[in-house]
Amino acid sequence: MLGLALACFGLVLLLPLGAGRIALLAAGAAFATLAALVALGLLRRRRRAARDFAAIVRFSQDVPTPIFATDADETVIFANAAACDRFGEAEQRPLAAVLNASIASAEGVMHRLKLAARDSGTAREDVATHAGRFRLSLHLGFGARAIWRVDPRAGPGLSESSEAEEELPLLTLGRSGAVLYMNGRARAVLGRRVKRIEDVLEDPPLTPGAVHRFVTPDGHRGFRVRCADAGIGRQELVLQPLEPAGAAAPDTAGFDALPVPLLRLAADGTVLRANAVACRLLAVERTDGGSITDYMEGLGRSITDWLSEAAAGRGLHRSEFLRLTRADREIFVQVTLNRVFSNGHAELVAVLNDATELKTLEAQFVQSQKMQAIGQLAGGVAHDFNNLLTAISGHCDLLLLRHDQGDPDYGDLVQINQNANRAAALVGQLLAFSRKQTLRPEVLDLRDTLSDLTHLLNRLVGEKVQLTLSHDPVLPTIRGDRRQLEQVMMNLVVNARDAMPEGGEITIETERRTLLDPLKRDRALVEPGEYAAVKVIDRGAGIPQDKLQKVFEPFYTTKRTGEGTGLGLSTVYGIVKQTGGFIFVDSVIGQGSCFTLLFPAHDAPAELPPAQHREAPRKRAQQGNGVVLLVEDEAPVRAFAARALRLRGYTVIEAGTAEDALDTLADDMVRVDIFVTDVVMPGMDGPTWVRKALEARPGTRVVFVSGYAEDVFAEGEDEVPNSVFLPKPFSLNQLTETVQRQLH
Repeated sequence: MLGLALACFGLVLLLPLGAGRIALLAAGAAFATLAALVALGLLRRRRRAARDFAAIVRFSQDVPTPIFATDADETVIFANAAACDRFGEAEQRPLAAVLNASIASAEGVMHRLKLAARDSGTAREDVATHAGRFRLSLHLGFGARAIWRVDPRAGPGLSESSEAEEELPLLTLGRSGAVLYMNGRARAVLGRRVKRIEDVLEDPPLTPGAVHRFVTPDGHRGFRVRCADAGIGRQELVLQPLEPAGAAAPDTAGFDALPVPLLRLAADGTVLRANAVACRLLAVERTDGGSITDYMEGLGRSITDWLSEAAAGRGLHRSEFLRLTRADREIFVQVTLNRVFSNGHAELVAVLNDATELKTLEAQFVQSQKMQAIGQLAGGVAHDFNNLLTAISGHCDLLLLRHDQGDPDYGDLVQINQNANRAAALVGQLLAFSRKQTLRPEVLDLRDTLSDLTHLLNRLVGEKVQLTLSHDPVLPTIRGDRRQLEQVMMNLVVNARDAMPEGGEITIETERRTLLDPLKRDRALVEPGEYAAVKVIDRGAGIPQDKLQKVFEPFYTTKRTGEGTGLGLSTVYGIVKQTGGFIFVDSVIGQGSCFTLLFPAHDAPAELPPAQHREAPRKRAQQGNGVVLLVEDEAPVRAFAARALRLRGYTVIEAGTAEDALDTLADDMVRVDIFVTDVVMPGMDGPTWVRKALEARPGTRVVFVSGYAEDVFAEGEDEVPNSVFLPKPFSLNQLTETVQRQLH
């Protein structure tokens, strides 16, 4: 304005006297007057701003909230006593540097506040840091100077003066649910410093004003959530407890609508309420007024004791497995208890989860452990019995060599030999269900095998029972031990006969079965592929449903004392599983039972004959020659074997242990043509000492003898070269023939 006035007065001097000069003089005077007025207003505003600034500085000196004044460069020109106490000496220092010790990225916060205050002259922002929560306020209007207020206790949208509010849990959330700040009460209630709200929120997503369940050290606890926007993507939460610690808020409105089986229980186990899903699981229409013990059985501890402890607040959220008392099928449930309060009384909410599959896997594991333990016991017993039977039958063979059929003692010796063989068959049953028998697999056509067995099976079932066979014309071949599979069929047919004491019909069916998808049944999983199926069907009394899973257990029988040993079906199970097959049973009380066997199809080349070539023509062993090192820890077995070999012309060196055998072989002057050794012995076992001996004497032939299966001692080991296996009990001829074949 002043420039315009001077320009007008300059033009007056250049123009001639007249109307133009008068107009310019008037305009210049007007501009000069306006400039004077503007300058006077500006001076007054500056003085007023200075007075206001000075007044605020005087007023702020004793205010308990930290207050700073800065110049145009944001350098502190004033800091009250509270600011100096809280942040230290601040004057003549950049305000951002003063605040950085407590507020991370203070420069960014100050920049956002200046942008927000350009229009209104004031702005504020809440900041949560490791040092606590702050509200930073900016006031402009003092010329180039600014007033900054740092309030450590304020919160937007929440009561700033309420003392009770400070006693409530308070959290500040950032983007994506990150917890930026927790007051002391929140840390005490939640039991720890939380990084994300999802770590403690049981029922996301978070809804303002709603009731949510949070995880606390005392269990799940309900809170009503109050939310307020803290700006820049932040949110503040205040948690208002609904009930005392240790109590959960019962949601009666949505109890029936929840898709999870739920029960409301009294402390004594009375069922107060059950939702629809729970009623379907329990197979009842309603449960109100009944006891939980009417629907479930404990699997070890008392249900009432468990509920009493939970009602007292002990052992909550620790699951228990119970079995439902349903008559149609066996169902296990995993039950988790939560405590709630209703009218001042403790009640329990039971969450049920169907755990039948889990318990089935557990039962399968327990069954395998039990079978393993019984198998180890049976294997050990069978090994000892086989040693005894070897000595009995062997010495009986030695006596038979000195007696002919006209001798009065010949019949007695034959009886001893036959009964020893019967005992060996019983030991074979022990090994069968423990799956430790030695199999002699060959390619079999089940139609031929069953046809050859028909005559014997008809004799077993008797005259009251009719036996019918039905074959599939395209039945695939399988690979198995013919003798053991015949034992399987005889056991199944005998059981079917015993189930029909008044007579009836037993049907044996074979069929080709192709599985395109895995078959999951009972505790087994049958892979897709081709199978040969055999069904043994009777129309007898049937097997109760709760007994079906136990029929294959050893020593379990439904027959009366003296009518069965309990080894029949367990032997069948062991043989079938060792062959690589599966066995299933279906039964209806009063209608009969059906045992189904599934054997994997064997794709054998058509030109290969059945594996009959192993059975060489039997003939009396010839006289032999050579040196045999016989290693056997059982003295009776060693005595028999040594005499048998010497009778056939062999030179026998005896050793009671593997260590004695190695000591004998340490003498290079001792010549040995073949090792005959037991597999299981005290100290070093047979395969181990043989491998050591073969290092110095490669090429020596070996015969392993054992009461265990052939593949038991070879698991995880390389096969010993030039070796054969002879199972116990063996006869004199079997031993000498095996040694002769190895040497020649």
